[in-house]
Amino acid sequence: MSASMRRSWKRLAWRRPAGLGPKAGGPPADAGRSTVAGGERPRGRQPRRFARLGALMVKEGLQVLRDPSSLMIAFGLPTMLLWLFANAISLDIDRVHFGVALEGGGQAANELAAAYAATPYFEARPARHRRQLDALMDSGEIRGYVLIPANFDRDLAAGVAPQIQVITDATEPNTAKFIGGYAQGVLGNWLAGRSGSAAAGRIAVQQRFWYNPELNSRQVLIPGGIAIIMTMIGTLLTALVISREWERGTMEGLMSTPASMAELLLSKLAPYFLLGMLATLGCTFMAVTFYGVPLRGSLAALMTVSAVFLLPALGQGLLISTLAKSQFTAAQVALFAGFMPALILSGYLFEIDAMPAWLQAVTHLVPARHYVPSLQSIFLAGDLWPQMLRDMAALLALGLAIFALTLRWVRKSLD
Repeated sequence: MSASMRRSWKRLAWRRPAGLGPKAGGPPADAGRSTVAGGERPRGRQPRRFARLGALMVKEGLQVLRDPSSLMIAFGLPTMLLWLFANAISLDIDRVHFGVALEGGGQAANELAAAYAATPYFEARPARHRRQLDALMDSGEIRGYVLIPANFDRDLAAGVAPQIQVITDATEPNTAKFIGGYAQGVLGNWLAGRSGSAAAGRIAVQQRFWYNPELNSRQVLIPGGIAIIMTMIGTLLTALVISREWERGTMEGLMSTPASMAELLLSKLAPYFLLGMLATLGCTFMAVTFYGVPLRGSLAALMTVSAVFLLPALGQGLLISTLAKSQFTAAQVALFAGFMPALILSGYLFEIDAMPAWLQAVTHLVPARHYVPSLQSIFLAGDLWPQMLRDMAALLALGLAIFALTLRWVRKSLD
């Protein structure tokens, strides 16, 4: 008998049925066990479990490094999206095409027309009659105009409050409101600068804007944009994990290993969690360095909140991956379920307080709804721990609920 056959026979001889006792020459019945109060338990199970989990994480990490699409999603896509968010999305009204109809030729009327032409918010188009500007409004060349009447100087000299007319294109309501406000502001500043005018005795109101004194919408939109981008990236990264295993036919092989389902999910989550943290750090560097967004809080607080946020974001993608058996379907669902709710229901562009009460309650189930205000506070105000701890508690609860639902669904689907 060969040596390999003898070794195989010896292993089979050790596997005695229960109750027959150990075979002579085989390992003792209590080998590998330690007796403790209350019974026996296997010795060394926990170290083996952590070693197995570590080996699975290394295996998943190497697989991610060999997959260029994952690296492109983690690093290339956030860079491109942040550039688009910083340059294409703006709530500021700047250099609006605006007409100035000067029907009178007095000195005061000319000074007011020059004040409108000098403001940085308007690209002034002068005219002598409103009919000229009406045609430009119809063609869309200007977004509004101000009409300075012929009796403007006479009313001003008589002490009567002068009247001007501001006409705006209301097909874009927000732009129309901004133009009306700017036009009134230019008139108010011009009247306040004239000595002896009716406005000289008015009460002066000093307005101060906290956290964003320049009223630069980019400083608010970019931190919120990082939250939207990381929601989409985190969901998309893990949405392809398990569906890829199903498509390749390797899921059954993973199920046959000694690793539990929780260990498999954690091992697949860990590499993408690290990629998400590196992507968040890269987006923060771009926001501060290239777009001038101040970081008034600490980097440690930002990374702590981001780490907690990635739990529900990555877990959402993992849940989608368990439901969809193809990568194409998983990617489509991830983009729809991750991007759209984050953009609409997070308070990034639309005020949550203006939504119906039932929809405000639904927003608490969107992870980005708790991440956007924390990021904006860290960038613009500082480390506001009461708000951040409240948001992190909500994110942690969402993450645990999503992970538990994913674990239960995977077990159910395998049955």
